[in-house]
Amino acid sequence: MPDLVDAVSGLVHEPTQTEGTGLDLTVAAVHEPTEPGGVDFGGGELAPAGTAELDPAKRDPADDYGWWDLAGGVYLLEYNETLDADAPVSLGPRVELAARGAFHPTLRVRELPRVPLVVPEAGIGLKENARVSTLHR
Repeated sequence: MPDLVDAVSGLVHEPTQTEGTGLDLTVAAVHEPTEPGGVDFGGGELAPAGTAELDPAKRDPADDYGWWDLAGGVYLLEYNETLDADAPVSLGPRVELAARGAFHPTLRVRELPRVPLVVPEAGIGLKENARVSTLHR
């Protein structure tokens, strides 16, 4: 695990994020796709999708952190952490996320992209800084 910690910056709370079999990542922002992007064969015509960042809402004015109450659909997750890995690592959803019906693809990455999050029709609540993904070597 030390090699993963060395490759990641911006950890919210290292002891908690490293207590499992990998290194957990936390959500910093949730974006909703608003305009289509484009993908071509050679990469010369790649076009980013338009997105709108969603604001979390505090459930009580005294709360330090807010929640994103997401309806069913697809969103893009942005992490608090950044990754600069010399070799690809596996990025996958935490079991706690999947057990609530939401998931994202498992990817091999050297840097952290925004990741598509699929939310079930019933929706899901995500608290700011929630651990939603895990990195594994």
